[in-house]
Amino acid sequence: MTELKRINKFLSEIGYCSRREADRLIEAGRVTINGEVPEMGTKIVPDDVVAVDGDIIKNNKESFIYLAFNKPIGIVCTTDTRVEKDNIIDFINYPKRIFPIGRLDKPSEGLILLTDDGDIVNKILRASNNHEKEYLVTVDKPISQTFIKRMSDGIPLKDLGKTTKPCIVKKTGKFQFKIILTQGLNRQIRRMCDYLNYEVQTLKRIRIMNINLDVPVGAHRELTSSELNELHNLIETSTKTHKPFTRKFKSI
Repeated sequence: MTELKRINKFLSEIGYCSRREADRLIEAGRVTINGEVPEMGTKIVPDDVVAVDGDIIKNNKESFIYLAFNKPIGIVCTTDTRVEKDNIIDFINYPKRIFPIGRLDKPSEGLILLTDDGDIVNKILRASNNHEKEYLVTVDKPISQTFIKRMSDGIPLKDLGKTTKPCIVKKTGKFQFKIILTQGLNRQIRRMCDYLNYEVQTLKRIRIMNINLDVPVGAHRELTSSELNELHNLIETSTKTHKPFTRKFKSI
């Protein structure tokens, strides 16, 4: 049986645009199916010819790879396989060229996304786009409410010349907390804890935006169609260019 698919879903799944943007294109009469302008909600079959502004849209989605990987401790998020023997590329050994979106430092573990789609990388990573990344952290001594509040409010990292953006921090155990960041400063959580005289014992990333960590350590999987659709919706208004976050240091 031939699978019917809504035109907006087709355009979203192949990575052309989000469903919301596809609906706008259809409403504006800029989309055609076999040369005819469709109604909203029209379904297509694989043999239909879809065009936007007269340009035929082909399903090149297969050329893009999107992986969710549970990075083990000790693996380095670099594509320079000649310099670092414990690199993420050799560890995964994927048959096509891919690269990590962002990084996790060597002593950390957990979720990292890999792709060959360079267009989405900065849209996900830019702090100004406010995309969430969630971590589970264990420290070396009992967590106080003062610690939670100060981590939440922002920590001055003078060696980086920045103060961290306000974030969500929740105590989950005597020595453990969850933290949701929209920044990705170098060793940010470790630096924040160190400022408050806490030492990180374990650090695991458990979520990036709508993608949750759900594979064993060292394993990877492809993102599902529903995850990709939601991801594209989330980054629809994101910019690829840098919008700096500036905040003055507080005197302590």
